[in-house]
Amino acid sequence: MEILAFFVVFTLLLAGFAGVESKIGRADRRVARVEKKLDLILDHLGIDHVDPRMEQVDALLRDGRKIEAIKTYRELTGAGLKEAKEAVERMG
Repeated sequence: MEILAFFVVFTLLLAGFAGVESKIGRADRRVARVEKKLDLILDHLGIDHVDPRMEQVDALLRDGRKIEAIKTYRELTGAGLKEAKEAVERMG
């Protein structure tokens, strides 16, 4: 009986964590879409917004060190791997 209770509690906790992770993933995707829209607006208006922190990423790209540029971008922005790779590729 104790094993069954443990299994039920474990299953409920696992389901709860999966739900939270799913919500975080959706929020991340929504933020990424908003950022892309803002980038399009800035481009349309001819506004060149350069984040000073990205100078390091640009320097790595110029030196041909794309993987390090992606890693640095992730550290600076907290972006996921896919988002960072896409952003660095747009920069290059």
